[in-house]
Amino acid sequence: MNVQKVRKDFPILARKINGKPLVYLDSAATSQKPKQVIDAVENFLKTSNANVHRGIHTLTVEATEALDHAREKIADFVGVKDVGEIIFVRNATEAINLVAYSWGRLNISKGDEIVLTIAEHHSNFVPWQQLAAENGAILKIVSVDGNGEIDLEAFEKALAKKTKLVTFFHVSNILGTIAPVRRLASSVKRLAPQAKILIDGAQAVPHLPVNISKIGCDFYAFSGHKMLAPAGIGVLWGKREILEAMPPFMFGGDMISTVKIEKTQWAELPLKFEAGTPNIEGAIGLGAAVDYLQKIGMENVRKHEVGLTHYALEKLSKIEEVEVFGPKEVSKRCGVISFKIGSVPAHDVASILDSEGVEIRSGFNCAEPLADFLGTGPLARASFYVYNTKEEIRKFIEAIEKVKEVFHLSPKHEARNPKQNQNHKKINFQTVSNL
Repeated sequence: MNVQKVRKDFPILARKINGKPLVYLDSAATSQKPKQVIDAVENFLKTSNANVHRGIHTLTVEATEALDHAREKIADFVGVKDVGEIIFVRNATEAINLVAYSWGRLNISKGDEIVLTIAEHHSNFVPWQQLAAENGAILKIVSVDGNGEIDLEAFEKALAKKTKLVTFFHVSNILGTIAPVRRLASSVKRLAPQAKILIDGAQAVPHLPVNISKIGCDFYAFSGHKMLAPAGIGVLWGKREILEAMPPFMFGGDMISTVKIEKTQWAELPLKFEAGTPNIEGAIGLGAAVDYLQKIGMENVRKHEVGLTHYALEKLSKIEEVEVFGPKEVSKRCGVISFKIGSVPAHDVASILDSEGVEIRSGFNCAEPLADFLGTGPLARASFYVYNTKEEIRKFIEAIEKVKEVFHLSPKHEARNPKQNQNHKKINFQTVSNL
């Protein structure tokens, strides 16, 4: 792919931060938007804005067709043949909560087990923690190994007859680890065939070719704002037979077929789970983002990020004060690099980098249980996407040298393991009950 040509599509990249050219390395939090997506949303609002599924006049018909077309494009993008299985939500967080409330509270009872990993985003940790606290279910939390990968032996040991749900990330937002989702799903079907499988794909769909139908899961969630689309639009995919058996998540307009005083009947999928006026322009923007990514080719997106990640890791490995977390092998990770610079607080690192025009994330990054497990505290995180370049990584490295200068670091006093953190506690899995 021609990255310089791609960069011309992103108006925000012309900005300067503190007088320096913007180097945006926070796409794992939210991606920037190309003009093609901006134009698609603007065109809809200017020419066809109306509510959907609520009339027969020209504008509402056009709006409904645009929404339906966006759903079709998104289904095709992730390998889903049944368009009715694509549920529009605000983001992956809402998608996972929908499953927890609508499926979980109906199917998970006291003593049932939920298996998840220590590296889950809070959005795929807290809903299950709270469900277990409400009904007496048991959490089994699987660890990651010294390379930042899911401990496969511990994962299989955690599966049992009482397992009702197994959930895991496709790509870790902290470690960048790409989980072997097909292998994990196969293990669940073999050892706990009664369990349902939910995958958090928020960091995978923007960066990897994803074909949900080939994974073997029951639910899959992702967000639009991490894949060039506007905020406030996301997707829950679920198997039709499961979705049809689930009660609605919310009640209101458009999710019903008939309403009588005595009884209400629900609409067919996907409308059953889309109460109220949807984020029409967001869905259209997500459809345009899918068009943009398909034009580049997801294989090319992946290849570009592998090159950037390899280059960044190579440069960071030469700075003794820097400690990097996650898989050593670039083939096992996406373009996410979490790191520490000696004992410098992560927020100070981010602040100094911002003074150089380099935008990164800092903090627990919505994965505090993982930070506790690794013993790291808050981390700094750089993440890459289609518009980033090696020149920007060089500026990132130069900004890290500025951190060292400000804090008077020297390898003699602040040397850390530049490869991996191997000091976390070793556990197979932790059983959490009686919350």
